[in-house]
Amino acid sequence: MKAACLTVCLVLGAAGLAAQGSVAARLSGRVSPEVVAAVRGMVDSAAARGLPVELLVQKALEGGAKGVPADRVIAAVRALAGELDASAGALHSAGLAAPDGDAIEAGAFALTAGLTVQQVRDLASVSHAPFGAASTLRVAALLAALGVPAQETVALVRRTVESGRAPTDLLDLPGRVQSEIARGETPAQAAAGLAHAPAAPPAGPPTVPPGRERSRKP
Repeated sequence: MKAACLTVCLVLGAAGLAAQGSVAARLSGRVSPEVVAAVRGMVDSAAARGLPVELLVQKALEGGAKGVPADRVIAAVRALAGELDASAGALHSAGLAAPDGDAIEAGAFALTAGLTVQQVRDLASVSHAPFGAASTLRVAALLAALGVPAQETVALVRRTVESGRAPTDLLDLPGRVQSEIARGETPAQAAAGLAHAPAAPPAGPPTVPPGRERSRKP
Protein backbone atom coordinates (compact mmCIF):
# COMPACT_ATOMS: atom_id res chain seq x y z
CA MET A 1 0.00 0.00 0.00
CA LYS A 2 2.79 2.41 0.92
CA ALA A 3 4.60 1.57 -2.31
CA ALA A 4 1.45 2.31 -4.34
CA CYS A 5 0.97 5.64 -2.56
CA LEU A 6 4.60 6.53 -3.16
CA THR A 7 4.23 5.72 -6.86
CA VAL A 8 1.14 7.93 -7.16
CA CYS A 9 2.86 10.79 -5.35
CA LEU A 10 5.90 10.52 -7.61
CA VAL A 11 3.72 10.55 -10.73
CA LEU A 12 1.76 13.56 -9.53
CA GLY A 13 4.93 15.34 -8.52
CA ALA A 14 6.50 14.69 -11.91
CA ALA A 15 3.37 15.97 -13.65
CA GLY A 16 3.47 19.11 -11.53
CA LEU A 17 7.11 19.73 -12.40
CA ALA A 18 6.38 19.16 -16.09
CA ALA A 19 3.50 21.62 -15.96
CA GLN A 20 5.70 24.20 -14.26
CA GLY A 21 8.41 23.72 -16.88
CA SER A 22 5.86 24.16 -19.65
CA VAL A 23 4.52 27.34 -18.07
CA ALA A 24 8.01 28.76 -17.63
CA ALA A 25 8.89 27.97 -21.23
CA ARG A 26 5.76 29.64 -22.55
CA LEU A 27 6.16 32.75 -20.43
CA SER A 28 9.91 33.17 -20.60
CA GLY A 29 10.88 36.25 -22.58
CA ARG A 30 7.27 37.40 -22.84
CA VAL A 31 6.77 38.52 -19.25
CA SER A 32 9.17 39.48 -16.49
CA PRO A 33 10.90 36.78 -14.37
CA GLU A 34 8.82 38.02 -11.44
CA VAL A 35 5.61 37.21 -13.33
CA VAL A 36 6.96 33.84 -14.47
CA ALA A 37 7.71 32.81 -10.89
CA ALA A 38 4.35 34.02 -9.55
CA VAL A 39 2.30 32.43 -12.32
CA ARG A 40 4.17 29.12 -11.99
CA GLY A 41 3.21 29.04 -8.32
CA MET A 42 -0.44 29.85 -9.02
CA VAL A 43 -0.65 27.28 -11.82
CA ASP A 44 0.85 24.62 -9.56
CA SER A 45 -1.60 25.46 -6.77
CA ALA A 46 -4.62 25.54 -9.11
CA ALA A 47 -3.69 22.25 -10.78
CA ALA A 48 -3.36 20.60 -7.37
CA ARG A 49 -6.96 21.60 -6.66
CA GLY A 50 -8.18 20.20 -9.95
CA LEU A 51 -8.72 23.56 -11.63
CA PRO A 52 -8.06 24.30 -15.32
CA VAL A 53 -4.93 26.39 -15.64
CA GLU A 54 -4.70 27.43 -19.29
CA LEU A 55 -6.64 30.64 -18.65
CA LEU A 56 -4.08 31.67 -16.04
CA VAL A 57 -1.26 31.35 -18.55
CA GLN A 58 -3.26 33.19 -21.21
CA LYS A 59 -4.03 36.02 -18.78
CA ALA A 60 -0.33 36.45 -18.04
CA LEU A 61 0.55 36.40 -21.75
CA GLU A 62 -2.16 38.97 -22.45
CA GLY A 63 -0.76 41.28 -19.81
CA GLY A 64 2.76 40.88 -21.15
CA ALA A 65 1.65 41.60 -24.72
CA LYS A 66 -0.04 44.82 -23.56
CA GLY A 67 2.94 45.96 -21.52
CA VAL A 68 1.01 45.85 -18.24
CA PRO A 69 3.25 46.28 -15.17
CA ALA A 70 4.27 43.06 -13.45
CA ASP A 71 2.36 43.70 -10.23
CA ARG A 72 -0.88 44.27 -12.12
CA VAL A 73 -0.38 41.14 -14.23
CA ILE A 74 0.19 39.08 -11.10
CA ALA A 75 -2.88 40.61 -9.45
CA ALA A 76 -5.03 39.85 -12.52
CA VAL A 77 -3.87 36.24 -12.69
CA ARG A 78 -4.47 35.84 -8.95
CA ALA A 79 -7.98 37.27 -9.28
CA LEU A 80 -8.75 34.86 -12.11
CA ALA A 81 -7.44 31.95 -10.07
CA GLY A 82 -9.81 33.00 -7.30
CA GLU A 83 -12.75 33.07 -9.71
CA LEU A 84 -11.90 29.61 -11.02
CA ASP A 85 -11.77 28.37 -7.44
CA ALA A 86 -15.10 30.04 -6.61
CA SER A 87 -16.66 28.61 -9.76
CA ALA A 88 -15.54 25.10 -8.89
CA GLY A 89 -16.97 25.51 -5.40
CA ALA A 90 -20.31 26.71 -6.80
CA LEU A 91 -20.49 23.75 -9.18
CA HIS A 92 -19.67 21.31 -6.41
CA SER A 93 -22.40 22.78 -4.21
CA ALA A 94 -24.84 22.51 -7.14
CA GLY A 95 -24.32 18.75 -7.16
CA LEU A 96 -21.60 18.33 -9.79
CA ALA A 97 -19.21 15.96 -8.10
CA ALA A 98 -16.49 16.35 -10.72
CA PRO A 99 -17.14 19.40 -12.91
CA ASP A 100 -15.04 19.50 -16.05
CA GLY A 101 -12.69 22.30 -16.99
CA ASP A 102 -15.12 23.85 -19.48
CA ALA A 103 -17.81 24.20 -16.82
CA ILE A 104 -15.36 25.69 -14.31
CA GLU A 105 -14.08 28.19 -16.86
CA ALA A 106 -17.65 29.11 -17.87
CA GLY A 107 -18.53 29.72 -14.24
CA ALA A 108 -15.47 31.92 -13.85
CA PHE A 109 -16.49 33.91 -16.94
CA ALA A 110 -19.95 34.39 -15.43
CA LEU A 111 -18.44 35.63 -12.18
CA THR A 112 -16.18 38.03 -14.07
CA ALA A 113 -19.22 39.32 -15.98
CA GLY A 114 -21.04 40.16 -12.76
CA LEU A 115 -22.97 37.10 -11.57
CA THR A 116 -22.65 36.04 -7.95
CA VAL A 117 -21.47 32.66 -6.71
CA GLN A 118 -25.06 31.91 -5.66
CA GLN A 119 -26.34 32.69 -9.15
CA VAL A 120 -23.68 30.48 -10.74
CA ARG A 121 -24.72 27.68 -8.40
CA ASP A 122 -28.41 28.19 -9.19
CA LEU A 123 -27.82 28.02 -12.94
CA ALA A 124 -25.61 24.96 -12.60
CA SER A 125 -28.26 23.22 -10.53
CA VAL A 126 -30.88 23.54 -13.30
CA SER A 127 -28.48 22.51 -16.06
CA HIS A 128 -29.59 19.00 -16.85
CA ALA A 129 -29.36 17.19 -20.20
CA PRO A 130 -29.61 18.38 -22.89
CA PHE A 131 -28.35 21.58 -21.22
CA GLY A 132 -24.83 21.27 -19.86
CA ALA A 133 -23.53 23.52 -17.12
CA ALA A 134 -20.76 24.84 -19.38
CA SER A 135 -23.12 26.04 -22.13
CA THR A 136 -25.65 27.43 -19.65
CA LEU A 137 -23.02 29.44 -17.80
CA ARG A 138 -21.29 30.65 -20.96
CA VAL A 139 -24.58 32.00 -22.29
CA ALA A 140 -25.22 33.69 -18.94
CA ALA A 141 -21.74 35.24 -19.04
CA LEU A 142 -22.31 36.56 -22.57
CA LEU A 143 -25.67 38.06 -21.61
CA ALA A 144 -24.15 39.78 -18.60
CA ALA A 145 -21.28 41.06 -20.75
CA LEU A 146 -23.87 42.58 -23.10
CA GLY A 147 -25.19 44.61 -20.17
CA VAL A 148 -28.10 42.46 -19.07
CA PRO A 149 -28.35 42.80 -15.25
CA ALA A 150 -27.45 39.63 -13.37
CA GLN A 151 -30.97 39.04 -12.05
CA GLU A 152 -32.52 39.33 -15.53
CA THR A 153 -29.75 37.16 -16.96
CA VAL A 154 -30.51 34.37 -14.52
CA ALA A 155 -34.27 34.67 -15.07
CA LEU A 156 -33.92 34.45 -18.86
CA VAL A 157 -31.52 31.52 -18.84
CA ARG A 158 -33.53 29.61 -16.24
CA ARG A 159 -36.78 30.08 -18.12
CA THR A 160 -35.19 28.88 -21.34
CA VAL A 161 -33.73 25.79 -19.68
CA GLU A 162 -36.79 24.92 -17.60
CA SER A 163 -39.40 25.48 -20.32
CA GLY A 164 -38.26 22.55 -22.39
CA ARG A 165 -36.81 24.54 -25.26
CA ALA A 166 -34.09 23.21 -27.53
CA PRO A 167 -30.42 23.78 -26.69
CA THR A 168 -30.14 25.96 -29.80
CA ASP A 169 -32.70 28.33 -28.26
CA LEU A 170 -30.36 28.80 -25.32
CA LEU A 171 -27.33 29.38 -27.51
CA ASP A 172 -29.26 31.91 -29.60
CA LEU A 173 -30.10 34.14 -26.64
CA PRO A 174 -27.08 36.50 -26.82
CA GLY A 175 -27.67 37.11 -30.52
CA ARG A 176 -31.37 37.75 -29.97
CA VAL A 177 -30.62 40.19 -27.16
CA GLN A 178 -28.15 42.01 -29.40
CA SER A 179 -30.83 42.29 -32.08
CA GLU A 180 -33.28 43.84 -29.63
CA ILE A 181 -30.63 46.25 -28.38
CA ALA A 182 -29.99 47.30 -31.98
CA ARG A 183 -33.72 48.11 -32.23
CA GLY A 184 -33.42 50.54 -29.33
CA GLU A 185 -34.23 48.45 -26.27
CA THR A 186 -32.04 48.40 -23.20
CA PRO A 187 -30.33 45.09 -22.38
CA ALA A 188 -32.71 44.63 -19.43
CA GLN A 189 -35.77 45.27 -21.60
CA ALA A 190 -34.51 42.89 -24.28
CA ALA A 191 -33.93 40.11 -21.76
CA ALA A 192 -37.27 40.67 -20.03
CA GLY A 193 -39.11 40.51 -23.35
CA LEU A 194 -37.44 37.24 -24.31
CA ALA A 195 -38.03 35.77 -20.86
CA HIS A 196 -41.78 36.36 -21.17
CA ALA A 197 -42.08 35.26 -24.77
CA PRO A 198 -44.18 32.09 -25.11
CA ALA A 199 -42.26 28.90 -25.57
CA ALA A 200 -42.48 27.23 -28.93
CA PRO A 201 -44.99 24.35 -28.91
CA PRO A 202 -43.53 20.86 -29.01
CA ALA A 203 -43.16 19.36 -32.44
CA GLY A 204 -46.03 17.09 -33.48
CA PRO A 205 -47.74 15.73 -36.55
CA PRO A 206 -48.67 18.37 -39.13
CA THR A 207 -52.11 19.86 -38.77
CA VAL A 208 -54.49 19.06 -41.64
CA PRO A 209 -56.83 21.96 -42.50
CA PRO A 210 -60.60 21.24 -42.29
CA GLY A 211 -61.94 19.68 -45.45
CA ARG A 212 -58.47 18.46 -46.44
CA GLU A 213 -58.52 15.21 -44.47
CA ARG A 214 -56.78 12.40 -46.20
CA SER A 215 -59.22 10.00 -47.73
CA ARG A 216 -59.25 6.54 -46.36
CA LYS A 217 -59.73 3.48 -48.43
CA PRO A 218 -62.79 1.43 -47.43
